[in-house]
This record gives sequence, C-alpha cells and structure tokens, in this order.
Amino acid sequence: MRFTPTHEWIATEGNIATIGISDHAQKELGEIVYVELPKIGQIVQTGEETCVLESTKAAADVYSPASGTVIAVNDLLRQTPSLINQAAESSGWLYKLQLS
Repeated sequence: MRFTPTHEWIATEGNIATIGISDHAQKELGEIVYVELPKIGQIVQTGEETCVLESTKAAADVYSPASGTVIAVNDLLRQTPSLINQAAESSGWLYKLQLS
C-alpha cells in the first residue's frame, strides 16, 4: 500500500489497483455521511477527481493516484458510508482500477 500527499492510498495486485483514503484523512474529516463514487467504466487520469466524501465537518474530493478504468466500486459505502471511518485502509476502500 502506498500513500499520496493528499492522503489517498493505492494497493496493486498485477494490473488491478484498489484505492481509498488514509486513516489520517478519515479522522480529519470526521463522521462520513455520504459518498459519491465514480461510475464503472469511467476512465480516469492520475490526479483527477474521482469521488466526493461528505462528512459532518466538510466535503472532500478524492483524487486518483493512478490512471486507468474503473472496474469496481465499493457499493457497501452507498448504504454505510461510515465504513470508511471504521476501516479506511481495508474494507472501506472506494474503487478499483484496471491500470492503463
């Protein structure tokens, strides 16, 4: 797992990357109440905004740490966005990319 200066993380297995936010970032945001995830099939570039997280404190953009095509999103976050607060660096992942 590697981290960006803007507190996103990326974990790769072959040419598939899983992306989320750091534990530090979720603590700074506070209780996350809404997550806007990218669409499956969306092509993203490194540094591009891919998600929006809304918390009781603020809204925050999430930027892609790599380029590729979104192949999966964590649908559990639509119903339980607080999963990010509980496990930001594991089951609270946001989306997966097929790396380009």
